[in-house]
Amino acid sequence: MSTIAERYGKKFSWDVKVKQMGKSHNESAKVFIEALCVPMTVDEYRQQVDSLRHLFAESDLMPGAERLIDHLYVHKIPMALATGSYSQEFQVKITRHRKLFEKFHHTVCSSDDPAVKRGKPAPDCFLVAASRFPDSPKPDKVLVFEDAPNGVQGALAAGMQVVWVPDEQCLKTSDDSIRQIKPTLLLKSLEAFRPELFGLPSYDQ
Repeated sequence: MSTIAERYGKKFSWDVKVKQMGKSHNESAKVFIEALCVPMTVDEYRQQVDSLRHLFAESDLMPGAERLIDHLYVHKIPMALATGSYSQEFQVKITRHRKLFEKFHHTVCSSDDPAVKRGKPAPDCFLVAASRFPDSPKPDKVLVFEDAPNGVQGALAAGMQVVWVPDEQCLKTSDDSIRQIKPTLLLKSLEAFRPELFGLPSYDQ
């Protein structure tokens, strides 16, 4: 997003990024346009993002993510992914990690899934994701992993447990409300996650 902001002589900061994180594409676009006061429409924003889509293919996994996903998969713990991305954008983001993401039962892409009426921080995508498991678990039986404040708020609103692993810059923004969010568990890294704390098989099993 820094590249787009620079085209208009603006600086893209974490104060703006943190408000966009997790939101559906249109909602994220509105945040960007309003926060930076740039003269563009939502459609023009999407066109510019699409022109940079190839960069998404370089997306890295969060440290500890692969180990956790493999562990849950081996122990037959069903997993789903709920993202604010468009389906096509999501496919680009997982270019380097396709085999790993095949271990998820399903994916909900909020920006173009008709069942998701509102993006994060609304609970819609999480409730839709839960409903698509064969047993449609109750919200309090679902554990969500999030890096975005909007996602944490959405999962909590859905009545789910949430492990929040924010980028350290996220907690340094000028928005005090972010530091008031109360997840079930706050971690500096997924590498510190202990599955047994949530009734899941430990890494030793």
